[in-house]
Amino acid sequence: MAGGTRRKLLLSKLYSFACWKGPSQQDDPRIGGPGFSRVVYCNEPESFEASIRKYGTNYVSTTKYSLATFFPKSLFEQFRRVANFFFLVVGILAFTPLAPYTAVSAIIPLIIVVGASMTKEAIEDWRRRLQDIEANNRKVKVHKYNGVFHDTEWKNLRVGDIVKVQKDEFFPADLLLLSSTYEDAICYVETMNLDGETNLKLKQGLEVTSGYNTDQMFRDFKATVKCEDPNAHLYSFVGSMEFEAKQYPLSLRQLLLRGSKLQNTNFVYGAVIFTGHDTKVMQNATDPPSKRSKIERKMDRIIYLLFSIVFSMSLVGSICFGIWTKDDLENGRMKRWYLRPDRSTIFFDPKRAPAAAIYHFLSSLMLFNYFIPISLYVSLEIVKILQSMFINRDIDMYYEEANKPARARTSNLNEELGQVDTILSDKTGTLTCNEMEFIKCSIAGTAYGRNVTEVERAMHRRNGLPLAHDKLNGCDDMERSPGTEPHIKGFNFYDERIMNGKWVEVPHADVIQNFFRLLALCHTVIPTQSMGQVSYEAESPDEAAFVVAARELGFEFYKRTQTSISLRELDPESGRKVERVYQVLNVLEFNSLRKRMSVVVRDEKGKILLLCKGADSVMFGRLSEDSNDYKESTWKHVDEYAHAGLRTLILAYRELNEEEYHKFNEKFNEAKNSVSANRDALIAKAMEMIENKLTLLGATAVEDKLQNGVPDCIFKLAQAGIKIWVLTGDKMETAINIGIACSLLRRGMNQIIISLEMPEIEALEESHDRDAIMKASKESVYDQIRRGMASLATSSGPPEEFALIIDGKSLVYALEDDMKNTFLNLALGCASVICCRSSPKQKALVTRLVKSGAGKVTLAIGDGANDVGMLQEADIGVGISGAEGMQAVMASDIAIAQFRFLERLLLVHGHWCYRRISMMICYFFFKNIAFGFSLFLYEAHAAFSAQPAYNDWFLSFYNVFFSSLPVVALGVFDQDVSARLCLEFPRLYQEGVQNRLFRWVRILRWMFNGFSTAAIIFFLCTRALEHQAFNSNGHVAGRDIFSATMYTCIVWSVNLQMALTVRIVRV
Repeated sequence: MAGGTRRKLLLSKLYSFACWKGPSQQDDPRIGGPGFSRVVYCNEPESFEASIRKYGTNYVSTTKYSLATFFPKSLFEQFRRVANFFFLVVGILAFTPLAPYTAVSAIIPLIIVVGASMTKEAIEDWRRRLQDIEANNRKVKVHKYNGVFHDTEWKNLRVGDIVKVQKDEFFPADLLLLSSTYEDAICYVETMNLDGETNLKLKQGLEVTSGYNTDQMFRDFKATVKCEDPNAHLYSFVGSMEFEAKQYPLSLRQLLLRGSKLQNTNFVYGAVIFTGHDTKVMQNATDPPSKRSKIERKMDRIIYLLFSIVFSMSLVGSICFGIWTKDDLENGRMKRWYLRPDRSTIFFDPKRAPAAAIYHFLSSLMLFNYFIPISLYVSLEIVKILQSMFINRDIDMYYEEANKPARARTSNLNEELGQVDTILSDKTGTLTCNEMEFIKCSIAGTAYGRNVTEVERAMHRRNGLPLAHDKLNGCDDMERSPGTEPHIKGFNFYDERIMNGKWVEVPHADVIQNFFRLLALCHTVIPTQSMGQVSYEAESPDEAAFVVAARELGFEFYKRTQTSISLRELDPESGRKVERVYQVLNVLEFNSLRKRMSVVVRDEKGKILLLCKGADSVMFGRLSEDSNDYKESTWKHVDEYAHAGLRTLILAYRELNEEEYHKFNEKFNEAKNSVSANRDALIAKAMEMIENKLTLLGATAVEDKLQNGVPDCIFKLAQAGIKIWVLTGDKMETAINIGIACSLLRRGMNQIIISLEMPEIEALEESHDRDAIMKASKESVYDQIRRGMASLATSSGPPEEFALIIDGKSLVYALEDDMKNTFLNLALGCASVICCRSSPKQKALVTRLVKSGAGKVTLAIGDGANDVGMLQEADIGVGISGAEGMQAVMASDIAIAQFRFLERLLLVHGHWCYRRISMMICYFFFKNIAFGFSLFLYEAHAAFSAQPAYNDWFLSFYNVFFSSLPVVALGVFDQDVSARLCLEFPRLYQEGVQNRLFRWVRILRWMFNGFSTAAIIFFLCTRALEHQAFNSNGHVAGRDIFSATMYTCIVWSVNLQMALTVRIVRV
């Protein structure tokens, strides 16, 4: 491919599901029915048939508003808030004679607050629009006429267009792959933006279109595609293509999705199938669930309480006003003659006192609206944005190696970070690095590998024992000299018995040879050469580690062609490297149901070999009786590796004769070319034909190392009183020992284990009686949960003494409606919980159970696409921007690069944000009550006449100017203790978990403080200015002097109270 040279590789037979399909006599029976009605005329987007279907354009908009809808939609969003709607009603009433102040003074604060929020919405939406403009205006080559391709903007693409996409470009729409640089129409695609995976995926066009690999060849190209309608299913596609009067079935292998990227391929040609919002990525672009913090929800209840207080005060004032007004005129005598009740309007007419009282009630509601903090919402938004900026710019949460800072993707949940009671974490890629290293293996019943795993270190430290292996070889990777033995990525193996070619001298050398040869052949890795060095592109880090291990032990995989794999092997007889070529006949891919992968190869001697690797749960049952020689010892080693926190695979092979292979291949090809709905089942049945009677070779063990700082971080979080749950797909032994290594399971903890791996259940499983198995399993799980509850009840020690470990099978029953509350009570009584063999759905269900059942704040943290459900269910979702792509990050509320940064995020920023937001809201209610209650006292002093104590501008500027900036400073800069002390004394975090600063008692105290402040200032001012000359002319203080004096006292009091409240510590 370098220099534009085309590689003459036909890689079609490398992958079982990538093989070319021949023509079919009929379509999939679903095509043409409901949900499968789309018809695409390739290279004819302007034809009459295409135009009448009126498919959407490729223009994509992710904005919330348009120019026409911004004002109506944004205003609707603003006035959905109860407080804003209240002030809108008050503003409208201010234009009536009922208003105790001018309309301008009521409308201006509302305009400022709503305008600020709308401006923020407009800025955020404009940023989204700029991203849309950039995407829509990208260029791609599109076939116009006579084999000529022109650069065209993405937004102008139409269904049926033929496009040419170059290397490292993104696909502009969902395309049907027609041909590529390679003659067999394969290409490599990175789907990180879709599913979060960074490993390359292989796609392949149909054989019939693979020859269309130049621009001129599309001059007269015509084809008709019938397929499914637009949908959100990323992992399925059903369709057929009619080309030259023949039908060809289509699958997901031929579909190139918008948002994915072309890699390792110079160019591809494709036909546009779905455009714009019909593409699968846009069909999946649903808004994340709306999350509101507990403090914000409680704040709404406080505002309702203030509404009740305003209503009550207005009601009391109106009743008093009505009684006094009625008494103003009695038998023609005027008690308050200076008010001239005989000439008053309806608002003060003693003859219509009930009506006057009702009008007074409305005026009082308008007057006392200053109890409601109009600027609270916008001030909170400003404060939270500034807090998020501090999180984003925290140098101590910046991961220099990957150049990734922390990123608060939403600012709505800042205070929740200080109230987390339970953390639910993924393991692989979250607690660990997701960088696999080959470290041990078992071959022919003999264990190899001297190096020590992190789990073994932790267990020896815990037991106070020396590391035995260090005595044997002193070759631990922590102690090696970096100058003499540079580290090889994916390889951390040492054993002097088989390294450096010495394996030829040990017993069972032939088994060792077959073992490492299998590692070098049984994979889907693609080798690439650069500067004379061979590197590998693998679909998983495990596969890359296996290929590297085989190379280091004498079996170097260096070349792959259309039907062959080339190795440089160490020949036992000559002791030199020889090149051998193996013909690849079939590759039977790995998936989560099969839990294994196989390849069928033919060696240079003509032997046909089935090479298979897979999980022990499926592989041991497929071994032949001849493998019993070291089956038991291999099983023992696998168990030991699991206890050491390693991931294991079983390796086995089978020699096939020609008749067996041809019978299988015929069935296999027939299944692959099937267009029926049960095609996958037919393929699986064909593979079952030969994946049995295997000969055991041994087992591999790879280590996924813990991330730096994970044990210390978990220990600190546990000291802070945070419960930690780990939800992993690993087997129980591996999960337990990883828990020990990362300090999740600590010395002295009592382990409550719930498992269905017991003889009684296994015996029932052999009988295949489904009902009996389910009944016995459920009873067993319930009994184990009850025993666990009994252990908690009889324990006199703290809850930190207990840890709960449950496997996936048991979890299925524990999450059923009649048992989940009992299970939750048991789990909440434990300091640590580990759920093993958990599926993505179970992770989400457990998270939902903890969030709804415990009523406390939950935080979920993960790094892969399988963690998205868990992140969205939790109160706070934290995504790790690690090796599994960005899917978890895109679904998260906060993104960090390493698990250890969670310690600072919660204990420092969480503690500060919770304290700041709580104090800020309480202070807001205090200052508004102090101001509003002074209005009520003055109105009562003025015979409940609805007369405001202050002039209109004093009323307007109190919330907007005189008391707004100091409270924002409180929400941004308040700091009771330094970051160092937050980390040194993690129990400080319990202030937020126990919600000490935002309890009703504390809120009511702040409110009482506001009432007291208003009362003291009012009576002090009235007594100080009553019946005394105010100036040299002998004038007494009037309303203006009195109101200015009281207003000044209130402004000073509330701001001095803030000054006494805020703390700034620099230690």
